[in-house]
Amino acid sequence: MQIRTLAFALTVAFASLAQAATGPDIDKVNGAIRLETGQLGGDLQTVNGSIHLADNAKADSVSTVNGSIELGTSTEAASLETVNGEITVGDRGQIRKDVEAVNGSITIERGATVGGNISNVNGRIGIESAHVAGSLSTVQGDIDIGAGSRVDGGILVERPSGISWGRNRNPRIVIGPNATVGGTLVFKRDVDLYVSSSAKVGTIEGATAKSYDGATP
Repeated sequence: MQIRTLAFALTVAFASLAQAATGPDIDKVNGAIRLETGQLGGDLQTVNGSIHLADNAKADSVSTVNGSIELGTSTEAASLETVNGEITVGDRGQIRKDVEAVNGSITIERGATVGGNISNVNGRIGIESAHVAGSLSTVQGDIDIGAGSRVDGGILVERPSGISWGRNRNPRIVIGPNATVGGTLVFKRDVDLYVSSSAKVGTIEGATAKSYDGATP
């Protein structure tokens, strides 16, 4: 029994190691970072530059200040973070932990998976037939959960604190046909919430959902 337990533990450990990228770390100031098709990278970090992973590339943590992050098809990374920039995860991408942007939109494309949470302050969050194991949270951004998408950890829309320099209109939250949002949907400010008649959602707090039929509200 002990031998079988040890063998199982080693199998899990090796599987976990196999998920991590094994390439070199890259750290830049005033410069972009690019991994080519199939290339392996470690921790990627830059200031005043964008980061791009071509198809099938893999990296560990990916972060930038004043730059966008763009991942191609079937890419893998541990986490994504940017300040003042957009994030796009291409079809069938796999992010093991969190995706975070401050002042930037986030798009998760078809068949992609995010193992943690997705959050921003300003900017649209779009989930296109993808799976998010954690939650979605924003302060002033719209959220669009596309048809067939799944979000396990609910939604949180925070109330702006202090002076708000953003737009005055309510965030627009759309949960599309056959989408599923588990957990609790918490709205601490006024929002315009639209839920498809074929979607499945958890408990809603702080907003009243408007049901709709068809592809869009």
